[in-house]
Amino acid sequence: MNFHYHLLINPAAGSGTGANAAKKIVTLLEKNHFLHSVYRTENVGDEKIIATELAETTLKPWQDDLQHSEGVYPLLVIVGGDGTLHGVLNQFYLLGKKFPVAYLPAGSGNDLARAIGLPKEIEKAFWQIVNAPSPKEMHVITYDEQVKNQQGLVFNNFGIGLEASIVATTNDSATKKNLNKYHMGSFSYIFSILKVLFTQKGYPILIESNGQEYSFDNAFLCTTTNHPYFGGGVPIAPMASVEQDSFETIVVERIALFKIFWLIILLVQKKHTKSKYFHHFNGRKLRLISTVPEFAQTDGEVLEPQPFDVSFQLDKQLLWY
Repeated sequence: MNFHYHLLINPAAGSGTGANAAKKIVTLLEKNHFLHSVYRTENVGDEKIIATELAETTLKPWQDDLQHSEGVYPLLVIVGGDGTLHGVLNQFYLLGKKFPVAYLPAGSGNDLARAIGLPKEIEKAFWQIVNAPSPKEMHVITYDEQVKNQQGLVFNNFGIGLEASIVATTNDSATKKNLNKYHMGSFSYIFSILKVLFTQKGYPILIESNGQEYSFDNAFLCTTTNHPYFGGGVPIAPMASVEQDSFETIVVERIALFKIFWLIILLVQKKHTKSKYFHHFNGRKLRLISTVPEFAQTDGEVLEPQPFDVSFQLDKQLLWY
C-alpha cells in the first residue's frame, strides 16, 4: 500500500520545537518523494478546524484488508505536542469519527510518545511510523462530566487537584517557555510542583469502582490515567499501560509537607506505590465525584476550577507507530 501523508503541524508546540521538527520531516518527505500535504496551525484551536475539514473530505477509516491494497491511503500525521493530538482526537470523537493517526512528538511533555516507545529523535520516530505495516490498537479513556456537561477523550490522563494546578501554573509560566528553548521543558514542571505544594489544599472525593464506593476526606491528587506518565515523564502509575484492557485511577492523600517530600523521593525511586497514602483503582469504568471546586486537566489542557461528577470508560484508538 502507498500512503499520502497529511501533516498537521503545530509550529508553536514546545515553544518552537514544532517548527523545527516540521522542517526536518518535510525535508525527509521531499527527499524520499513521498506523497504529502502540509497544514499548519496559526491560532489556538486551528487543529480542530483542520481535523474537521480532513474528516469530511479526505480521511478514511482503516480496514485490515487495506494493508495489501494497491491504492493510496490518506494518513494523518500530527506534528506537535500532546495538546495538539488531544485537540485532533477529541474533534474526531465529538464528530463520531474514527481514523488512525500517526504522531510525531514535538511538545515539551511528550508523555504518550514515552509510553508507546516512540524515539525522541524526530527522524527516527518518522521512520518507525513509515516502516510500520499497519496501525496498532491503543486503549484510550472517554469521560462524561455531568456538572458542566463536558465530554471528551483522554489518551494520557484526566487529573483533578494538585496535578491540574501544577499544569495550570506551568502553562502560565515564563519559565516553561525559556526552558523549552533549551529542550528542558520538563524542568518547568518541577518548579511548578515546588510552588503548588505549598498552596494546594486537600479536598473530599468519592470514587465508585467495580461495584464499590471509596471516600477520601482529604485528597491531594487524583488522576485517571492510561499509562505510567504525566508531567513530562513522572511515573505516577507504573502499573498502567496503553496496551492493557483497563485504566488506573490514582489518589494521593494530603499529608504533612515533610512527608510529601519523602513521597517525592519514593516517586523518583518508583517506590511510591507502597506508601499508605497512595491508592490506585483498576477498571474499565469508574465514577468520581468532587464537590469542592478544583482545577482539572485533560492531556495537559486545563479546565477551570469547578465541582466534578465525571464517569470514565475505556475506548480504543488506532495509532501508527
